[in-house]
Amino acid sequence: MTHHHRPPAARRHRALAAVLLPILAVAGCGTGSAADGGSGGAASGGTLVIGATGKLPNPDTVIGGAGYEGKRLVSFQLYEGLTRYDLSRSDGPSEITGALATSWTVAKDRRTWTFTLRKGVKFQDGTAFDADAVVFNLDRYLNKKSPYYTDALGAGASEYAGDITQYGKLDGDRIRLVTKEPNGHFPQDLAHVLIASPTAVRKTGSAKFSEHPVGTGPFKFVRQKAGEQIELARFDGYWRGAPKLDKLVVKALPDAAARTAALRSGAVNWIEYPNPDDIPALKADGVNVLTNAYDHLWYWILDTGAGPWKDPRVRRAANYAIDREAIAENLLHGTAEPAHQAAPHGTFAYDPANDTYRHDPAKARRLLAEAGYPHGFATSVTVPTGGSGNLVPVPIAEAVQRDLAAVGIKAEIRTTDWTTLIGAEAKGEVARGSQAVAQSTTLFQSEALLPLFIGTGSPFWTGHYSNPEVDKLLAKAGADADRASREAAYTQALKLVTADAPWLFVVNDRNPRALAPTVHGLVQPQSWFLDLTTVRVDR
Repeated sequence: MTHHHRPPAARRHRALAAVLLPILAVAGCGTGSAADGGSGGAASGGTLVIGATGKLPNPDTVIGGAGYEGKRLVSFQLYEGLTRYDLSRSDGPSEITGALATSWTVAKDRRTWTFTLRKGVKFQDGTAFDADAVVFNLDRYLNKKSPYYTDALGAGASEYAGDITQYGKLDGDRIRLVTKEPNGHFPQDLAHVLIASPTAVRKTGSAKFSEHPVGTGPFKFVRQKAGEQIELARFDGYWRGAPKLDKLVVKALPDAAARTAALRSGAVNWIEYPNPDDIPALKADGVNVLTNAYDHLWYWILDTGAGPWKDPRVRRAANYAIDREAIAENLLHGTAEPAHQAAPHGTFAYDPANDTYRHDPAKARRLLAEAGYPHGFATSVTVPTGGSGNLVPVPIAEAVQRDLAAVGIKAEIRTTDWTTLIGAEAKGEVARGSQAVAQSTTLFQSEALLPLFIGTGSPFWTGHYSNPEVDKLLAKAGADADRASREAAYTQALKLVTADAPWLFVVNDRNPRALAPTVHGLVQPQSWFLDLTTVRVDR
């Protein structure tokens, strides 16, 4: 066995910014498969042109930079990890299955993992995938002595591979990975540790690899206008079978009106997050709008360390003040669901018995009076003007503002751009100095990130929330390889978070996307991610 040792190091947690950038959601229509549900059998599957909501990612493996939307539409189309999300069903949270590995085992120490690699897989440049390729990529991410290591790659890989202390080849189709601590969700983490062609990296060097990216994914790189448009083509040698599409083009269209106009004009035939107000007219034009529950929460993080928000009675009062049903139906036109607890509806941690906060202004006023605020108080919230996954953030914040004002809580809205907001959070700060932050996030799409949101001592600004019992449950779940046990612990942890109310729980998005009637075969999973191999476009 060849060995690669890494000194133990704290995670840099930069990946949180990528998760706070995730995609969007909106619904209102049906769930599940697109249009006719067929996948066709024609040799030519046409060209799919997608209008994305923000800038496109750096296509060099883990660098990304456009959140889960960028990973969904670009990175996961070019590359794969040892594992992947099974995105073939729409009736439950997506499971982890094998990708470049077919199976894995963990030793009794719960730290040593052995992965059996898939045989016969080719990179898009025709070279063979093997154990050496995995070691090469891990060196690129984790070994600062590698000529292909960069700080950007190291930071991008830190959240998902940062706890790997040893890695090496056992033989041609087996590798061994050792983590610093027991990590029950390690197979899920590895879906995000993407594998590039060593031959291609050596040819270009890391500095130029983003201009000629090569992976094992279903689509291969053709050309790009960095951050604005990328063109991919079907990879006929893909190990799961060639995609139906001939080409996949992704365009950055951050303005919602521009996305709708592009769909209507035929400049694109698919848009992410249509504006809820546009959905009835789009449906009247024959556009298919697909939605589904998934791991998404739009919420306010409250400063639990000082001022009125320090009192849990005040935080609970504010939650009872919110009319979530009105926001979901009247403002978001059914493209989101009311969030009555911390666990999003579309996750395994959701338990209907834990739904707590209904619209009850009278109860809100009683709690405020008990806490010593019979006449309410003044506060402030920083709200992004946009950003992947944030729906229509300012109008939602204004609706919450009105509901809070009705019970005496006067909230000043301070707007900023998404990059500034998450940049400040990464430094442990609040942009514009408010007592709360409004945003969206994912909790369980990547379990590795959950302690950063609700655990004590996060390097990110989380409103100073801390509950030792929550920390114990997170530690128990994180070390447990048994999924059922992890799920039970997470459900209990989120029940405690719901009771503590460190957030204002507002809505769960339903991940809407609008497809021209010529687009067929998409399965809309309960996930941020998508399998585009089944999609075809009629000519």
